Amino acid sequence: MAAALGAAAGRQANLPPCGGDVRQDRGGREGSRRFQCSWRRGWRDSAPSVGFADISPTRGEIGRASAEARATVNICCVGDDDQSIYGWRGAEVDNILRFDKDFPGATIIRLERNYRSTAHILGAASHLIAHNEGRFGKTLFTDRDEPEDDKVHVHAAWDSEEEARAVGETIEAYQRPDKQGNRHNLNDMAILVRASFQMREFEDRFVTLGLNYRVIGGPRFYERLEIRDAMAFFRVVAQGADDLAFERIVNVPKRGLGEATIRQIHDTARALRIPMLEAAAKLAESDELKPKPRAALREVAANFERWQKALETTPHTELAETILEESGYTDMWKNDRSAEAPGRLENLKELIRSMEEYESLRSFLEHVALVMDAEQNAELDAVNIMTLHSAKGLEFETVFLPGWEEGLFPHQRALDEGGRSGLEEERRLAYVGLTRAKKNLHLWFVSNRRIHGLWQSTIPSRFLEELPEAHVDVAESGNSYGGYGNNYGGGSFAWGRGGRQNPYGASRFDNIAEEKSFSNTYATPGWQRAQANRTEATDRNWGSRSGHQVERIGYGETDSGHGAGRTSVKGRTIDGELVAKSVADKPSAFSVGDRVFHQKFGNGNISAIEGNKLTIDFDKAGQKRVLDGFVAAV
Repeated sequence: MAAALGAAAGRQANLPPCGGDVRQDRGGREGSRRFQCSWRRGWRDSAPSVGFADISPTRGEIGRASAEARATVNICCVGDDDQSIYGWRGAEVDNILRFDKDFPGATIIRLERNYRSTAHILGAASHLIAHNEGRFGKTLFTDRDEPEDDKVHVHAAWDSEEEARAVGETIEAYQRPDKQGNRHNLNDMAILVRASFQMREFEDRFVTLGLNYRVIGGPRFYERLEIRDAMAFFRVVAQGADDLAFERIVNVPKRGLGEATIRQIHDTARALRIPMLEAAAKLAESDELKPKPRAALREVAANFERWQKALETTPHTELAETILEESGYTDMWKNDRSAEAPGRLENLKELIRSMEEYESLRSFLEHVALVMDAEQNAELDAVNIMTLHSAKGLEFETVFLPGWEEGLFPHQRALDEGGRSGLEEERRLAYVGLTRAKKNLHLWFVSNRRIHGLWQSTIPSRFLEELPEAHVDVAESGNSYGGYGNNYGGGSFAWGRGGRQNPYGASRFDNIAEEKSFSNTYATPGWQRAQANRTEATDRNWGSRSGHQVERIGYGETDSGHGAGRTSVKGRTIDGELVAKSVADKPSAFSVGDRVFHQKFGNGNISAIEGNKLTIDFDKAGQKRVLDGFVAAV
């Protein structure tokens, strides 16, 4: 599932002998010559292979500059433009899309035969990714032709708790012996989530069911740095004698308490045989410490005393939020400019939400202790849980993709910061998730999800609308799921299979049996209001909710070859070059230092410019990287 690109052109340049060191100097010929010489030595007898799908613009320039050093450019680049998913850390899909311009005469070889997935999975994935404009285009096919292969299953649930429960039941069903007595190994199943906070619900559910699981690509939910810190605050409040927890957070956020001060607290506690929290309170009232650490300890002791008094009178979820706010821990991550900070804040909100199921803070802490005791053994047969970004390059017999709702997938932050380019990367991420499955694939969305501490009604992801009917089966359900009870429980989204009457009003999937395609037919006041407020600018930016209009490309038609649209697509729709929206046609009109305004992030100053991408230091939101079309000069 990759595109291999090769170039062979050019004659020997009259370069002087190589010498000196290698310097990256875009402006000087001498620095550039030394740079090329270094690469010429390394490439004298080889044809390098470079992975181009996920490299940064700078690394792309290195590859292009180095090729100029050879008498005959002989370079092979392998990459899949449909799997470029690391734009948030600097990767540019444009590197591979403009390869044939950087190396005129390059040959593009499409590797389209797939040896992993069923025809239904390939058909669904290919049709979804065809909605992207920034791609070369290819049509996956497989020689595997087994009529008994399942279609891609789409399920609905009321909320994330029911979603996790249903996924657990499906996993248990797969574990039961089939007619031949074979069992589905847990190692061959994976749950791929868009955001790490989604893992918590599944981890808790699997502990309840006694299902083994492992988290790949990162720690388990309760092992994450921010969750351990928050839990340490809660443990000290619930049990003031927990010295390990107190020592972890006494200087978090930074309060100017160094190792010497903490050692003195520890020594005092041991000498008086009292907990460290009590020792800190005593030191804060003495003259044994310098004024600054003494004042910091006095504040810490006063905070914990106040929180402990509120433990019996304040709802534990409210108290937990108060602790994180008053301690400064939430603000610490809000002010953090790292790429991980937004995810850590989401995890903290999910932690607070998860506490609602328990009657007190102490009972919640007991539950977490039980979860943390769950064995993590690499040799154990266990369900794999990971983010979609961590799943690239892996494959599993059965894959579950939960959380396919607008705002979560595609993620709202990607849309706000990247516009059309961000949407296309989210669609590539969905494509990666779909193609991890070999045989069984289940997609889930819920009608209600807790977002930023509040329950909100959600709508299914636009990506579900972009799946072809011939390869998708909508699972029947015995429940009504909010506004989607009619047909994501077995009605019109199932293309006319029939279903119960939706008691919550019209579904967006009504009339699909007649139109034979997905459509937006919301009858809710909010949707009607949004449609009434549409402008030419929003249509140009976002297109239709399913992305730009594309020709249906023959999946499921009688002439669609191997079930992936191979015959009917060739030469009709997705073959040939398309330019990504993130490519700048001309230099940005802004300059470093300009003062600009962003609709979401407010005012800020431009600190760096790369094409049409601006790095902006916002006054309140910190540093962000956005397209210049989303800001206005102040």
